[in-house]
Amino acid sequence: MVGIRERWIRASGGLQSWARRAAARPGLGALQQQGYASKVEVSMPKVVEVDLGNTAMLPCRFPDSNITYVHWSYITRAGRTKVHSWVQGKVFTEDPPYVGRVSMDDAFTLAITQTTLQDARIFVCQVGAGSLGVGENRTELRVYKAPEPPEIRANEGGISVGSSESQEIAECIVRNSFPGPNITWLKDGHRLHQEDDKVKVMDTRTQEASGLFTARSRLFAFVTRQDRHAYFQCQAHYLLSGGERQAQSPKVQVHVFYPTENVSLAISAPRPQVKEGDHVALRCQGDGNPPPEYTFFRVQNNTATGEEEEQELPGKVDKGVLSLGKVHKEDTGRYRCKGLDLETMETLTANAELVVNYIEGLKVMKESSEPVSEGDNLTLTCEARGSRPLAFHWHKDKKGKALGSRQQLQLSNITREAAGNYICEVTMPGVQGLSRNKQVLVVVHGKPQVSVEEPGVPVQENELVTLTCTALAQPEPSITWSANGTVQNHTENYSVVSNLTVQVTSKLLRSGVTCTATNYLGVASRHIQLERRMTPTMPTTTTPAGNATVETIKKEQKPQESKGVIIVAVIVCILVLAVLGAVLYFLHKKGKIPCGRTGKQDITKPDARKDEVVVEVKSDKLPEEAGLLQATNGDQKPAGDQGEKYIDLRH
Repeated sequence: MVGIRERWIRASGGLQSWARRAAARPGLGALQQQGYASKVEVSMPKVVEVDLGNTAMLPCRFPDSNITYVHWSYITRAGRTKVHSWVQGKVFTEDPPYVGRVSMDDAFTLAITQTTLQDARIFVCQVGAGSLGVGENRTELRVYKAPEPPEIRANEGGISVGSSESQEIAECIVRNSFPGPNITWLKDGHRLHQEDDKVKVMDTRTQEASGLFTARSRLFAFVTRQDRHAYFQCQAHYLLSGGERQAQSPKVQVHVFYPTENVSLAISAPRPQVKEGDHVALRCQGDGNPPPEYTFFRVQNNTATGEEEEQELPGKVDKGVLSLGKVHKEDTGRYRCKGLDLETMETLTANAELVVNYIEGLKVMKESSEPVSEGDNLTLTCEARGSRPLAFHWHKDKKGKALGSRQQLQLSNITREAAGNYICEVTMPGVQGLSRNKQVLVVVHGKPQVSVEEPGVPVQENELVTLTCTALAQPEPSITWSANGTVQNHTENYSVVSNLTVQVTSKLLRSGVTCTATNYLGVASRHIQLERRMTPTMPTTTTPAGNATVETIKKEQKPQESKGVIIVAVIVCILVLAVLGAVLYFLHKKGKIPCGRTGKQDITKPDARKDEVVVEVKSDKLPEEAGLLQATNGDQKPAGDQGEKYIDLRH
C-alpha cells in the first residue's frame, strides 16, 4: 500500500517539503545561532494516526526539571502557528480553530478532539528549560476517513461475444474517503489484472468540496460464451488508523450475447413411452442468447419421389414449446425444429421421433354360437393388435379372480355357476397405463332350479299373504302357481323371481301352494305349506245349554280396546244414576224423606253416627217440583217458595 500512503502525503499538501522549508526559518537553528545551548532532549513519535471525528493524542516527552514553558504549534506554508502553550503553570490557546478542542495533561500530551481533515498537519512541541536551553521535536498527524460501501453498475445493454473491441463490463464508485482509495476488480472471486489485449481499467479520483475523495473505476474486457455465468465485483482498498482495510461491492452478472451453435428437439410427455390420449409437446432449445426463432415441421417421405416433405405445424410457439394436445396413433412419425439466429441469420435444425403406442381391434369370441349346456366344454378367444407385443388377462365379472393369461380361455365341464360375464383385459408391457378390455356373456342352459324363502308360512284365515318363488335356469323359465291370486315377476341375476299375493282360505290351509318353473329342458316345483298361526286365549266359561266354550279374544288394536272401555263406563254410570233415582222416588212415596219450607234447616240429629249420610240440595226447581218435598216439622211452604231444601238419607 505504498501508493495509498504516497497519495495521503500528496493529499495533505506535501508536509515533508513544508518541514524542510520551515527548518530554514527562525526556529531551533536560530536559537542555537544566538548562543543558546540546547540541552533539552524532546522525544515524539514521527506519525500519529486518527480516524476522522475521533480524539488525537500527541505525546511530548522530555526531562522533568526547571521547565519554564511548553509551546505546541503546527507548520504551514506561512510558517508556524501556535496552538496551545503552558508558561509557568498558565495555559493559553492561541489559534481560534482549536479553541475548545485542544487540551494538555500533566505530561504535556496534546489532545485534539473532534478531529477534522484540516488537522492533518505536522505539529511541533517546543520546551524551554531556562539555563538548560530549549528543545523541540515534531509529529505528523494523519487523519483517515473510511469510504461508503462500494457501488457497482453492470452494463445493462449487454455485451456481444463477436465484438472487435473490448466493451465496458461495469463501473465501480467509492465515495467519501480520505485519503482516496484504490479499486481492484474480481471475476468469480479472482483478481483481474490489466492486459492490453483482454482487460483494461480506467480510474479517476475527485476531491469534493468537503475535502473527501470519490474514486471511480471502469472495467473493459472481451467476453466469451462461458462468461454468461460469471460474476463480477469491485473491491476498495483504504487506510484507517491501525492499517489497511478492504470493502467489496455486491456481485453482478452481465448479459452476454452469443450466436446459436446447437439446437435440440425433445418430446415432452407424462411418461417415457407415449400412449394414445397423452398430452404431448415438442420442446426446441438453442444455445444462443438471445434464443433463435423456432419453427416446427412434420417430416414425411414422398412415396413417389422418395424425398422428404416438410409440413409446418400450426399452433402458437411459446418459448420454444409447441403443444400437440392429445395424440393418437396417426401422430407417430418424425418431427423437425428449425432455429433461426437473428444476428448471424444462420438456421440450425434438429429432429425427433414420436411413437404413439396403441391397442386396437379388440374382440372376444366363443368357439361356437350354439347354446352351452351343463357339462359342455367352451373355448373363449381374445384378439387385439398393438404397436408392441401385448399381454392378455382373463377374469370373471368386474371383481372376479384371475382365470388365465393367454389369448384363449378353456372352460371344461361347465356348471350352472359358470354362467356370467368373462372379461379379457389387454395390456402392453413397458407402457404404463395402456390397457383395453372387452367382455362376453356365457349363458349355461339347463332345467330350472326352484327355491322358496320358507317351506312353511304361518298365516291366519282370510288374511292376505305374499309368497315368493325363485327359479334359476336358461333359457328363462315360466312360473305358474297352484292358487289364484296376483302374480308379479322380475329377473334378477339370471333368475326369475315370482311373487304371489293371495287370500288365505280354509282350502289353502289344507292344501298349501305349489310353485312350478318350466322351460324346454325340464320342469321343477316347490311346495309351500300354509300353517295356521295360534293366538293367545282367555279362561273359558261353560253355558248350561250346551257346555259350549266361549273364548274371549283379546283385542288386537289398542284404539278399539280404548273405545270399548269408554262405552262400558258410560253404560255403568247411566245404570247407577237410574238405580239412585228409583230409590229416591221409592223413599219419597213411603214418606221417609221430609222436606223443609222455611229456608235452610239443620236436619242432623244429635245422635247421628259418623257413617250417616246427609245430602244438601240447593234447588232451582219450579214450585210444583218443590212441593214434592216435605219439611221435617210437617209445615209446608207456599208453592212459590224457592228456598234451600235438605234431604236426610240416613234411613
